[in-house]
Amino acid sequence: MNKFLKINNKIKPFKKKITIEGDKSLSIRWALLASQSEDKSIAANILRSGDVFSTLNSLKKLGVKVKLTKKNCQITGLGLNGFKSKNLTLNAGNSGTFGRLMLGLLTHAKFKTKIIGDRSLSKRDFTRVIKPLKKFGAKFLTNSGKLPITVKGTTNPKPINYVETKGSAQVKSSIMLAALNTKGTTIIKAKKSRNHTELLFKYLKIPMKITKKQNYDLIKINGLKKIKKLNYKIPSDISSSAFFIVLTILSDNSELIIKNVNINSSRIGILKIINLMNIKIKLQNIRSYKGEKIADLFIVSQKNIKPINCPENLNSASIDEFLLIFLLAAKANGISYFKNLSELNEKESPRLIWGSKILKLMGIKNIVTDSSIKIFGNPHLKIDKKITIKNFLKDHRVFMTSVVAALTFGGAWNISDKDSIKTSFPSFISKIKELGAKI
Repeated sequence: MNKFLKINNKIKPFKKKITIEGDKSLSIRWALLASQSEDKSIAANILRSGDVFSTLNSLKKLGVKVKLTKKNCQITGLGLNGFKSKNLTLNAGNSGTFGRLMLGLLTHAKFKTKIIGDRSLSKRDFTRVIKPLKKFGAKFLTNSGKLPITVKGTTNPKPINYVETKGSAQVKSSIMLAALNTKGTTIIKAKKSRNHTELLFKYLKIPMKITKKQNYDLIKINGLKKIKKLNYKIPSDISSSAFFIVLTILSDNSELIIKNVNINSSRIGILKIINLMNIKIKLQNIRSYKGEKIADLFIVSQKNIKPINCPENLNSASIDEFLLIFLLAAKANGISYFKNLSELNEKESPRLIWGSKILKLMGIKNIVTDSSIKIFGNPHLKIDKKITIKNFLKDHRVFMTSVVAALTFGGAWNISDKDSIKTSFPSFISKIKELGAKI
């Protein structure tokens, strides 16, 4: 099977309306919280991707009942600290979200559990969750801080006070899950990051108090004995929608409506950055669903893109979309500057480095450091050469960003590892074709 995708033609103008699959972050969080209830929870529009399947398969191994149908996913949980199986190996695949959050739940498991992952995930840092989870009393039989990791939970978890400084929603959420079945009050001083877990805790009426400060949130969680079921219709993913947002902006004479997108305030950094670059996106039919805000997005092509000195306070809310934002900066009329982005190199691949590589292959001058990038935009850029993208640790976002660049800037592109999209967005290519792309 040819794992390369060849693109030789720009996408033609389109006017379409599409729907994107369910949010990956919410799909995984729903499954983990449903496993902690003693009742049956049902989710519609769950994302059917490799990362979510890794989550569901691991829960099955731990004794949780999981039923996946064409219409929904049903999970009958075992209650808090109810995992039954012992001495297991759980495969997180490519999912840092599942791997780190599951360690939080395993803090209470009285048996040893080994977590492994694929080549990319095995290069990523897990010390950021190991450090706080040790404070609860969990034992980690590992020295490297990377997968594979073996954890043994504690029978007497202690509430902790912890300062989270990286702005990592995964670290914050892992601690919050560990606090669920801990006597007493766990306190987290967390640098601002995605708040999906807090919203789900609030909907489930888990005892929690959040005090919002300018640069951090103070979260206090009281442990409890049981949680209720969680029936949920998962909204569409803003991170997946971002590829089509940028594709439309950079295409000629095109319009697109994306239905039912999650516009959680901690996730729409890309929309705020786009607005600062003189690009307007209309939010239509705005409504609220179980704490999350949802809207239909209306996007049109844009020729006059302003350069940006990107505000650092938008980094966390757009961390997964920066590769795409760099493409917008490549078309801007001037120099754009992005700083304090070292977290990008802690993703599935060193994304800051890859963002620079892709731009240079396109002919866009840029200066990159370990935490910043300066991009010299060219609004008249047209590519008429061959470009090959490979050896990017099968990072799905590098692959999909390259596809967007090929379809909007031109050139003859040869992009490897097209199966990488299975981890987070299996229908990406079919959606692109739905807009008329010949790939």
